[in-house]
Amino acid sequence: MLDYLPLIFQLLVALAIAVGGIATSMLLGKKGSHNRAKDTAYECGKDPIGPSQTRFSVKFYVIAMIFILFDIEVIFMYPWALCYTDLIGTMGANILFAMLFFVLVVEVGHFYAYKKGVFDWNKKI
Repeated sequence: MLDYLPLIFQLLVALAIAVGGIATSMLLGKKGSHNRAKDTAYECGKDPIGPSQTRFSVKFYVIAMIFILFDIEVIFMYPWALCYTDLIGTMGANILFAMLFFVLVVEVGHFYAYKKGVFDWNKKI
C-alpha cells in the first residue's frame, strides 16, 4: 500500500485543483441578469444567422481516421527503430522484412484511399 502513496497523492492534488477551479469560477464568476440578447452567441458584432450546430462533412471524419491510422504507424515504427540494432543481431534480416511488410500493408491502404479520392476536398465520396 505504501507504494501507491505517490499515486494517491497525485490524484488528490489533481482532484483538488479541478474542484478548486470550478468552485472559484462559481464564486467569482459574473452574476447578473440573463436575457436573449446577452445569451446569444457573439460573432464579431454580427447577428448569428443559421443553426448553431452545423453538420460536418463525412470527409472530415474519414481524413481524421486516416490520420489516426498513420499516427499509429509511426507509434509502432518508433520503438522498432530504437531497438533495430539490438534486434538485427538476434533476429537477422527478418526484423527488417517484418517492418517492410507492415509498411507495405499500410501503404496499400493509403494508395486505396488516394485512388478513391479521399484526399481531394472537391470530390464527393
